[in-house]
Amino acid sequence: MSGQNQNQGNCDGYAEQSDRQNLISETYPPSTDEDANADSRDFFADMFADFEPQNTTDGSYRGTMAKIKATELHYQEVFEQKFVEANTNLKRDRIRVTIKQTGNSLQLRATLPLKPDDRSLGKEKKQYDLSLGIPANLEGLKTAIEESYELGKLIARHTFEWNEKYLGIKSREKQEIKIIGELLDTFEDQYYQTRQKTITSENTFANYISVIKRNFPLTTLTTKNHFEEIINSFQGNKKNELIAVTSIFIKTFQLGFTLDVTRDHVTPAHREIPDNDKIVSSFDLFEKFALNRQNTNITDEIDTWEMWRWVYGMLATFGLRPRELFVEPDINWWMSPQNIDHTWKVNKNTKTGYREVLPFVPEWIELFDLQNPKPLKILEKKVTKIASVQNINWMRRDISRWFRKVGIEFQPYDLRHACAIRAHLQGIPIKAAADNLGHTVDEHTKTYQRWFGIENRKKAFGEVISQKSLIELQKNEILALRMENERLKLEVEKWKLLGSKNPKKWERVYHHG
Repeated sequence: MSGQNQNQGNCDGYAEQSDRQNLISETYPPSTDEDANADSRDFFADMFADFEPQNTTDGSYRGTMAKIKATELHYQEVFEQKFVEANTNLKRDRIRVTIKQTGNSLQLRATLPLKPDDRSLGKEKKQYDLSLGIPANLEGLKTAIEESYELGKLIARHTFEWNEKYLGIKSREKQEIKIIGELLDTFEDQYYQTRQKTITSENTFANYISVIKRNFPLTTLTTKNHFEEIINSFQGNKKNELIAVTSIFIKTFQLGFTLDVTRDHVTPAHREIPDNDKIVSSFDLFEKFALNRQNTNITDEIDTWEMWRWVYGMLATFGLRPRELFVEPDINWWMSPQNIDHTWKVNKNTKTGYREVLPFVPEWIELFDLQNPKPLKILEKKVTKIASVQNINWMRRDISRWFRKVGIEFQPYDLRHACAIRAHLQGIPIKAAADNLGHTVDEHTKTYQRWFGIENRKKAFGEVISQKSLIELQKNEILALRMENERLKLEVEKWKLLGSKNPKKWERVYHHG
């Protein structure tokens, strides 16, 4: 071909591509939202813009799955709407192709010349459903729209020919078993096609990637047998974690099978939940550490201990999850004069969404100096440096590191469990305490039952017995007063009777005693 003809061919190709893109742009006009258009992933990028999953106090697996289910339902509704729009617009543009969904795949339905091996008598054309290996999701729908316009153009120009693509040969090649390493390259894109991208979901995904890379060789074939063999080589929490993460991986890539593995029943290890005296005395270990440590020349590290001591105090007073202090903390509200109840506002992008938390031990706010602006300024400075969910995880791990560094004998989460137990001893209604902690009544009950040690039982029994003793004492006092009252009534009646019989004597007694 001459250079001129080649250029002409290229121009035709570009023109066709431009025509197809224009048609797609008309079908799905770009968003007027500048931020949405800036995101070049795809024209469905803003599908979650107006979606806000319902807040839940259920931080358990069940609660997490409820939020995932709500997100998936929203995604499915958007997909179905776009699916109908796509076919409506194909018909409007007189494109003689229809997009059809079969299971987890999208197919193109069109009337085409007979396949080379089709011996249908008396026919030159026939309706076919073309399988091009397109998944039934929004990204797949985008591909299906592009392919429909391309196929429609070939039909209109009478230039359609059966090739490997339309015969499904390339589609079958795509279905060849891949290794985990290959799929990991696109895992993030595939994962967020059906999920809203938030701080919480980013943290979840980062954990999934970490679990897969730590436990599966990247050369592992993505087959049912290979997955199950590796999962069954582990036990306990590790095995259960792998089952959950692998199931998400299989579902994301629509690998066409489910795992036949059984979760292990795991009994939590014994934990000694600190009492109030232990919590208060451990608070002072931060300053003791600062006074005894070797000098540091790192300016940012000189007073960092004060921020971690503040974090300790907040966890102890409010029973917060560590992350709930670092995800966009509302420091202005915490320090506001209008915050008369001393509540902490948990950001909506955390595990169970927004909630306003009351202190379980209000007097600790003053005791631990939790409204001192100095540690809050350090926190604010550190939070502004958070560029990703990984930074939040580092800060969360730093809490445990500081506990060990200053010599605290329990874990950060034990302070949360202590609040659940304390609420029970304080007589706070279970629903109120559970909502304050951001979990369900079931989870709350399970927590304080699991870690309710002998000392707490003694307290509970002691308080009940003391209350009963007080009640019995009050009952006896009331009974004695009633008896005294009855005696006085009889005395009055006696004097009245005496007065009616001998008025002069009664008058003399009344006046002279």
